[in-house]
Amino acid sequence: MEIRKWKRWLSYLMEVHLESSSSEHNDSLHVTLNKGRLQLSTPNAIYSYADKYENFYKAFEQIHLNESIEDVLILGFGLGSIPYMLEEKFGKNYSYTGVELDEEVIYLASKYVLSDLKSDVMLIEADAINFMHQCTQAFDLICIDIFVDDQIPEVFLTEDFLHLIKESLAANGLVVFNHLADRKAYEDKARRYHKDVFTKVFPKGQYLQILGNGMMVSY
Repeated sequence: MEIRKWKRWLSYLMEVHLESSSSEHNDSLHVTLNKGRLQLSTPNAIYSYADKYENFYKAFEQIHLNESIEDVLILGFGLGSIPYMLEEKFGKNYSYTGVELDEEVIYLASKYVLSDLKSDVMLIEADAINFMHQCTQAFDLICIDIFVDDQIPEVFLTEDFLHLIKESLAANGLVVFNHLADRKAYEDKARRYHKDVFTKVFPKGQYLQILGNGMMVSY
């Protein structure tokens, strides 16, 4: 969707509201322009923010995106910040499979973002746990960004879920799992999860504290 230039210019001075909606899975969704970038948010969390979605941006800066990466799985697609930043800022041309539970988020992504991406994107409306149980494809990079507001549903915090992820990971593939850590209680929870759960499945997994997020990376 083409957004008028004056709105983009104004967004560098103040946040510009574009659209609000709700769904069965999110009581309140807001699309805004902020510093020229599209942002999707709920009252307590930012779901997408183009290349300013710094938890993933800074994680990608720190990890090695090897040349063998071709197929990328994104669980929790939002407005497509991950393909946007990898395409526009890292110069990567990947093939993406995006899994998103909320059909309203899919509608907003289709309305505002997908037509502007050069990369091949297949967007699937599905519960990520059901998708993983049925998944037969191997991916070189799996990004997990699954939230309902500011909470990760418990089913995605189990070892069983991580084993499903591992089974769909290509040789030498990477997993990047986003956890909220913007306050001490959340950071403590994220670090415990990394130590007690994540490293049981990915023994070389690292924890990166990036601003208000704990990013877990498999190696």
